[in-house]
Amino acid sequence: MDQSLIKVVHLCKDYDNDGVITKVLHEIDLDIKKGEFVAITGPSGSGKSTLMHILGFLERPTCGQYFFDGKDASALSDDELAVIRNEKVGFIFQSFNLLPKTSVYDNVRLPLLYDEKKRIKNQNEAIVDAIKAVGLYHRLNNLSNQLSGGEKQRVAIARALVTAPEVIFADEPTGNLDSKSGKLIMEILQELNEKGKTIILVTHEKYTAEHARRIIKVMDGTVSEDSIVKERLFAKNSEDLIK
Repeated sequence: MDQSLIKVVHLCKDYDNDGVITKVLHEIDLDIKKGEFVAITGPSGSGKSTLMHILGFLERPTCGQYFFDGKDASALSDDELAVIRNEKVGFIFQSFNLLPKTSVYDNVRLPLLYDEKKRIKNQNEAIVDAIKAVGLYHRLNNLSNQLSGGEKQRVAIARALVTAPEVIFADEPTGNLDSKSGKLIMEILQELNEKGKTIILVTHEKYTAEHARRIIKVMDGTVSEDSIVKERLFAKNSEDLIK
């Protein structure tokens, strides 16, 4: 786990609203290795979600450099970024973003519709395996509006997994869930990380962040703290700590 997957140098992000410039991120330097489980945390308005959007190729930085898997992403075209976003990155959002009245199978299948190179050869097997990985094979043909909130988030995780991404971004994945469902989501994310997936979690909750191995705190658009979690929470038994 010594190879950088994500490296940003002097990263900044400004928004121009009719000539009024709002500076959101300032001179951020960051290095995330392959296989890490990192939580980006901070209060509302701190810039943590904007940082995740840039790292996930949903937005471009205003200045600075972003290297992904050794490549300078700052120099890539929109089409090239779209390919990386589809092939290398998986997203999990607080609001699930599932297609309504559509089956679990078809929701998970959605990213593969954009796999023009057919990089995933046996797509049906990949879809079923992703659904099994989150424990929802028995819900394979259920419609998304027939699922609980926790089940919907598990479908979103399966959808993020189906393209075999190098990194999964989870933006407040437990924010709309009860504590039991949230614990299960964190258990799944920890298990995926144990299998080698890089996980980048964005949360404002200290308890959720402590399930990661490393916490990056963002305050007023800058990294205020970057530390290893000394007493990591383990979702399979939340009362236990991994030293």
